[in-house]
Amino acid sequence: MRRRALLLAGAGLLAAGCGSRPEAITTVTHTRTVRHVDPVPDRPPRPVHVQVTVVDGDTNTRVDGAHVRIGKHSARSDRHGVARIPLLRRRALVTVAEKPGYDGRAVRLPFRKRPKSTIRIYRRSLQWTMYGADARRTQAQPRLKIRPPFRVVWSRGLGSLIEFPAVVKDGVAYIANAQGTVTALDMRNGQVIWQHRTPNGKMASSPAVWRDVLVVHGMDGHISVLRRSDGRLLWRYTVGSPVESSPVVVDGVDVFGAWNGTITALDLRTHRARWRRFGGCKVTSSAALAGRTLYIGDYCGRLLALRARNGALRWSRSVNGRVYGTPAVAAGRVFVPSSTGGSLTAFSTRGAYLWRRSTGSYVYSSPAVAGGRVFFGAYNGVFYALRASNGATLWAHGTGGPISGAATVVDGVAYAGSFAHRILGVDARSGRIVLDFPHGEYVPVSGAGRRLLLHGYSRVFAVTRR
Repeated sequence: MRRRALLLAGAGLLAAGCGSRPEAITTVTHTRTVRHVDPVPDRPPRPVHVQVTVVDGDTNTRVDGAHVRIGKHSARSDRHGVARIPLLRRRALVTVAEKPGYDGRAVRLPFRKRPKSTIRIYRRSLQWTMYGADARRTQAQPRLKIRPPFRVVWSRGLGSLIEFPAVVKDGVAYIANAQGTVTALDMRNGQVIWQHRTPNGKMASSPAVWRDVLVVHGMDGHISVLRRSDGRLLWRYTVGSPVESSPVVVDGVDVFGAWNGTITALDLRTHRARWRRFGGCKVTSSAALAGRTLYIGDYCGRLLALRARNGALRWSRSVNGRVYGTPAVAAGRVFVPSSTGGSLTAFSTRGAYLWRRSTGSYVYSSPAVAGGRVFFGAYNGVFYALRASNGATLWAHGTGGPISGAATVVDGVAYAGSFAHRILGVDARSGRIVLDFPHGEYVPVSGAGRRLLLHGYSRVFAVTRR
């Protein structure tokens, strides 16, 4: 008992001693159980499919069999024009659509916002990229299938005289006026996309499209190369004399004449002249190219046939007066207008004289050739159709005013504009008048796809079949 009492007394002293300290210390231990989980390997993200619909930009029809490429992934459009392509994630990516017969197009499509997008491509054969419709300057576009009766879709005033017609590429029309302003118009609605004003400029020619640029010839003696997307001036070449000749661009080389009598082949890649030829006589004519030969007229009344490679003279033939307009080449023949001579003369492409049709009046009008017929107008106000083989008159119509601009042929209809402010459309075979449009002046028609552009004095009208 005594031992137990001593033990209890000691415990009480210990308790009293602890309570006399300033602070009491308490230790708490927490125990946590952690489960070990094996890491799950990263799974590759599942691809998402985006949908690209390919549409013909001119006809608004869907294009099947087009090759659509987004990065390393590609697919072909089905019969509905739709290509479905897998992507690891949606983002804005450059998309390329291509098909034989069409010009390929690359655009940046925002797939994050629009997993279903549309891209427009354009059939090469339905474009009008240079004056005269093609390098031979036939002034005829056989692939366009649109003829009267027409309805006007839109019109746009350009503020000044339109002497030469618009060129059209990929849904955009490019046209210059006499004040030196180049305007890009949306073919769908006529809205102005951009305008480029040439300082102290004046233009009496059509531009030409080459790749992503627009080649513009000015009466200020400069060749201007503009970016097609926004009209920005990229570079300029100085000729030193007014240029009234419209560009013909083949394989990246632009050939043109100038008032100082020079004929120049300008390389659009190097920005330098490949060759220059001085003929001694003023040149307003545009050059026509057939095979490896260039044909161009001058104020000495000559038709010059030049080697396209170096400008060397193949042969030269005289007509009975100045050559202001542009020769047309078709079926082994060259048709040359003579302004002061008042006639149209035909040569073989080897230089043999074939025939001449006199009108008794100035012939500034460049001829159009299609279907074995040649069409042109004169200052006597008459619009002529001749047999291309011998110059026999097939039909003739008065227009009420002098004809100065080139004739054109689209879908079997021959057109002429006159100073009576009208455009006459005539069935090329029968000679029946199928259009009498109350606006016109110089060159009457250009266009693309399913729309034509009728050119008035200072306003352009987009028409489609009614």
